Amino acid sequence: MSTDKTRGGHPTASDAVSRRSALALAGSAALVTVAAPWVARAQAKTIRIGMPTILSGRVATLGISSRNAVMMEVEKVNAAGGLAGRPIEMVVRDSKGQPQEAARVVRELVNTDGCEIIIDAEASSAAFAVHEVARDLGMLTIHTCSETSQLSADPKLRIPNAFRCVRQGVHDSVAGAAYAAKIAKEKGLKKWATCSPDYAYGRDTTAEFIYYLKQFVPEVEVISESWPKLFQPDYTETITKLLQANPQAIYSCIWGGDLTAFIDQGNLYGVFGKAAFFAVNMADYTVLTAVKNLPAGVHSGNRYIKTFPTTPQNAAWGDAYRQKYNEYPTNWSWENAAAVNFLAEAAKKAGSTDGKKMSEALKGLTIDSPFGMNGKITMRAEDQTIVDYAIGWGTTIPKEPYMPNVTPGDWKQIVEYETAWKKSKGYL
Repeated sequence: MSTDKTRGGHPTASDAVSRRSALALAGSAALVTVAAPWVARAQAKTIRIGMPTILSGRVATLGISSRNAVMMEVEKVNAAGGLAGRPIEMVVRDSKGQPQEAARVVRELVNTDGCEIIIDAEASSAAFAVHEVARDLGMLTIHTCSETSQLSADPKLRIPNAFRCVRQGVHDSVAGAAYAAKIAKEKGLKKWATCSPDYAYGRDTTAEFIYYLKQFVPEVEVISESWPKLFQPDYTETITKLLQANPQAIYSCIWGGDLTAFIDQGNLYGVFGKAAFFAVNMADYTVLTAVKNLPAGVHSGNRYIKTFPTTPQNAAWGDAYRQKYNEYPTNWSWENAAAVNFLAEAAKKAGSTDGKKMSEALKGLTIDSPFGMNGKITMRAEDQTIVDYAIGWGTTIPKEPYMPNVTPGDWKQIVEYETAWKKSKGYL
């Protein structure tokens, strides 16, 4: 059984119940609580898992598709007996993507709502704030959307109770640069421009991509950089700057609704016919199905497409999600689904839902997964982040399957260059 409740503001302990009830009737959408079954709650066996995410605004798709995937997997876990015998109740809250609000919401989820585990489905802009709350409160936390490499790579940030079940910028950069280098050599693409969002993920991932591209093709030169603001509505100035620079190739890690807007506006100026375009976040259904005129031949990393990995398990998961929610899953969907799977396996291994015991069980844990390069994903013990997930690059076409031919990344190469990068940063 499942229900949706709503709650607005920040109620005091004395009026929390009545305010929740009133706002539920009013139809506010600040809180979504799903429990199954209710009888378990009455017996005090239910475990509450809090989930701060973005459910409103331009990138609400991030939170909605994350929540959908979590609920789909939670239903399976509960049907199989829950976490160490405890049914899961998800408490999902809208942070609006604001760091300060995300931190406040997490504290309330733990201190007021009694959540014992946090699934942090925040973009990098707020994930660092959530991470510091996890450090302070000590609850088991899994980051599921932030791809900024330093979140798990920097030992100064690392804490024993926080993990990352999400692709990582440096991994995409190595795989993407190796792919782009072959094309750059074949077509003589020496003059490059970059266009990425102006915050930690955009800055870090772009720097990593260019660093590795120059490792593979030393003669590459970056002749223009553009840093549009996150959630910027108008890209005219950015597009004009790109056209004036006249590069042979463009790299971008703009994502989600921002990438959709950038492509739609870029089409008006013919950007994609003038330079080879490498958009790491293009091959995700949230963009592929939203762009008005999807350019052919855009180079992209895989985000989530049900045709890569090319396995029955991946295709079946994508079809099941679409049947349940009447829309395609996204990159955030698989990351959050995998997080629930990791929690289920960790509780089984630990024989407990105790945060410290589950944290120990998560370190080095390998699970079967439709999203793994070879059907498995590992939570690497040394930095508590996942590896061996499906990663590859290809070119787009404007209809399904959207990116029919994907060149798989080489995880041995990825780890080799990632290790060198960590050493250069003083992380090892």
